[in-house]
Amino acid sequence: MQPWCSGESDNMEMPDIRTLVPHAGPMVLLDRVVSADDENLCAEVRIRADSLFCVAGEVGAWAGLEYMAQAIGAYAGYAARKRGEPIKLGYLLGTRCYECSRPAYTVGMLLRIHVKRVLHSENGLASFECRVDDENGQIASANLSVFQPAEDAQIPEQGTA
Repeated sequence: MQPWCSGESDNMEMPDIRTLVPHAGPMVLLDRVVSADDENLCAEVRIRADSLFCVAGEVGAWAGLEYMAQAIGAYAGYAARKRGEPIKLGYLLGTRCYECSRPAYTVGMLLRIHVKRVLHSENGLASFECRVDDENGQIASANLSVFQPAEDAQIPEQGTA
């Protein structure tokens, strides 16, 4: 299996993930960006007892979709930052073929979320191949369709809204 994010990135240092996504506080589910380039982003999250959606030491496998969607948001934020543009809102339109080999992610697991842009149109629609890996390899995959509206849908600076 080809590693979409091998740890090598463009010449830009990986920014704090909180500066790339239009979320704040506990809604930022991912811990960090590992690598990114023009078509890919790889992020990590360690499942903790205080992780959002954690109940009795587990986060339901359905949360993998949100991890994938946030990694796509981080990809869009990374690309905007490289172009010197502000972070913009984006929307998850749908998913196809979400498959996960386990019912839940358990406390202590380190997950790596890989997203690869496979389609992008000028009207803001895009499609991504996504997967979640643990230390043993792939445990979840899906194709996500997203939409990012035109320039007028920028997010406000934190603390101004």
